[in-house]
Amino acid sequence: MELTSLDLQILAVAEDRLTGFHAHPFDEIAARCGIPADTVLERLRALLAGGAIRRVRQTLLSTSLADGALIAWQVPADKEEQAYEWLRDNDPFTGHVVLRSCDTPGAPGADYRLWTTLKVPTGYATVEEHCRLLAPHIGATAFAPLPVVGMFALGVGHVRRAGLKPGDKLPEPPAMQRPARPVLSETEWQVLLALKESLQPRELTRSPWLARAQALGISHEQFCTIATALDERGVIGRFATFLDHTRNKGHHSGTGAAGLFHWTVPAGMEERAGAECGRHICMTHCYWRSGGAPFGGAQIMGVTHAATRDGVRAHKAAIDAHLADCGIPVLHTATFWSERAEIRPSEISPVIYRSWRENPGR
Repeated sequence: MELTSLDLQILAVAEDRLTGFHAHPFDEIAARCGIPADTVLERLRALLAGGAIRRVRQTLLSTSLADGALIAWQVPADKEEQAYEWLRDNDPFTGHVVLRSCDTPGAPGADYRLWTTLKVPTGYATVEEHCRLLAPHIGATAFAPLPVVGMFALGVGHVRRAGLKPGDKLPEPPAMQRPARPVLSETEWQVLLALKESLQPRELTRSPWLARAQALGISHEQFCTIATALDERGVIGRFATFLDHTRNKGHHSGTGAAGLFHWTVPAGMEERAGAECGRHICMTHCYWRSGGAPFGGAQIMGVTHAATRDGVRAHKAAIDAHLADCGIPVLHTATFWSERAEIRPSEISPVIYRSWRENPGR
């Protein structure tokens, strides 16, 4: 589906500019776009129906709500597609499922081609235990969990990034955010789990949380009060629309190619290096991760999209040059190209996890 100039104007805000919880998010998008709210809603419904956007939802900072990691899997070549599809279809706690190829075939970790994100509700299993449970189902011979130590950038915003030049960056490096583990009440969990589900077309209204509050048996005002308090506790992400960039290349968002970058820097320089990498606006994700020994000791990892692989390479070259200018040595670096991807949120419900463990994959 081709996007119009009006669609692009809306999506430049709606993709990732609404941080935190908003009781009336579409009114906020409209105010920031300078477009009437009814028009914003009409266009978002049309884009959802036409497949240009795959979901509209309130994101959560799931690193603060569940144990999780980026998981790299070694799977025999003849089982990769089957493993990809099994994880996509049978494990709700696995979010992104991506087949990747390394730009240098002999580089450390190049034989880890299947990459996923994973969340496990705290107290029910470790990430490693869950991976060991999955491994025989997908024929994995090894896996490498890469949990977050700190976050520097997280905000997709493909439309607003489409015109970026290599080297475009924020005026100052971002502060690193560390995962936290707040203790939530049953009611707070109910509101969170209601918030995180993608909005259905009928819910694209000026008050999208009204029906969800009613389903919980609480008032809209109480629902929004609890959600606002959860936002203040640091567990709410963004209200966002998500382009279906894995299937639709004709929407002028510059997402024809995507690279997962790895950098290894000297111990003690991780936070500074991550901030300088995450400062580059092209980085939709940028983290300091632990466990990168199979990947040449990589600690800083992040993703950049562009229309072509050459565009991705140009962005990375600019980041590499910036690190050198900052006096940050790079001991190893690599790019893992996305070849096939299924992008979705990970389930984090403890109730669903208990049920799933009784019959994994059923």
